[in-house]
Amino acid sequence: MTGEQKLKTFTETNYKKIRTKVNNRIYHFLGYGISNSIAIIGNTSVILIDTLDCLDYAKDLKRELAGLTDKPVKTIIYTHGHPDHRGGAGAFRDTVEEVIAFAPAKSLLKYYDRLNHVLNQRGMYQFGYELTDEEAISEGIGIREGRAVGKGEFDPIPPTTLYREKEVERIIDGVKLKMVSTPGETDDQIFVWLEEDKVICTGDNYYGCWPNLYAIRGTQYRDIAAWIEALDEILACEAEALLPGHTRPLIGKELVQEQIGTFRDAIAYVLLETLDCMNQGMTMSQTVEKVKLPEKYLNKDYLGEYYGTVEWSVKSIYCGYVGWFDGNAANLLPVSDREYQAVLRELIGKEKLMGKIRACLDQEAYQLALQLLELADCGDWEACIELKKEALLGRARQMTSANARHYLIASAKELE
Repeated sequence: MTGEQKLKTFTETNYKKIRTKVNNRIYHFLGYGISNSIAIIGNTSVILIDTLDCLDYAKDLKRELAGLTDKPVKTIIYTHGHPDHRGGAGAFRDTVEEVIAFAPAKSLLKYYDRLNHVLNQRGMYQFGYELTDEEAISEGIGIREGRAVGKGEFDPIPPTTLYREKEVERIIDGVKLKMVSTPGETDDQIFVWLEEDKVICTGDNYYGCWPNLYAIRGTQYRDIAAWIEALDEILACEAEALLPGHTRPLIGKELVQEQIGTFRDAIAYVLLETLDCMNQGMTMSQTVEKVKLPEKYLNKDYLGEYYGTVEWSVKSIYCGYVGWFDGNAANLLPVSDREYQAVLRELIGKEKLMGKIRACLDQEAYQLALQLLELADCGDWEACIELKKEALLGRARQMTSANARHYLIASAKELE
């Protein structure tokens, strides 16, 4: 199958709308939005962990809850601050009394707001907000966000209780729970441990495909060593049910231990293997070529590259630990890309270059065609644009990663 076909199959298999009754008071909702929501029925009210991504999806959830209990949602707990987990909170504004969140373990870099324009544009591309359903298929970790399919915008409620501790234990409406700060995908990430039920709600530190150890929309370095430690803490709880913020729940202690343990080990393998390659003096390109998942991980769907990719992870680790310089003196003070590409065009010759680009497209070597097109200085710009669109769309069909697919297709559409 092509990457496109694999992504379609993965989406159809994993993101059906399913309500899972974990026990008499805990329910997990999958496929109601791009993210999941968890309802805990207390003595007189409902505690909601995450609220889906937009108002209309959350209104559907509210109607579903009304069929389970007449108790209102009075408490919301955010597992982290990403909009797709907070955006539906407004649907419960009429009954909510407390909204709980944790502050980030470390602050965002100062002046990040000066990047709003480019980060918003890259975010639009990554999530495929302006693509059709056929072009986008899914978000890789769930159905498409509501804002992309006319289900309304984000409508979050700001936290009324903001914790800065490592752990907080509470009894909320008769429900004993512990909230634990576990930086990983985000610096404000927590998990919620319901010891009496042996149920853990993990937010985005686990979801059933290769995670965004780096997000192509642009983020600060995600501390992957800390993420691995967070997974160790999750494993140490020895939960009998794990309810993630995306993808299917894991029911059964043995399944939780096996799947989360393998997920953790695969991430640790990529981190340590990347560091070993760096320590041998390898460049980023050489390291990317060397670090691949071992065979034992390749047949596991929950490690499939439907969202993040191993290559992006390796590059992020490389830059996160040593910055942009790869140790090769030739890369220390290079000439500009414009000057270097002009010399290459002169050496190759326009006819030979364009001939090779067309040959790459015929052979479906779309990535190489894209990189060679960066060298092209066409007199006929319309022809060059058509070639680039063909390469971008062809490369998109090869990708299993929804993020990569969206970005490639959105880039092609921009050329129009």
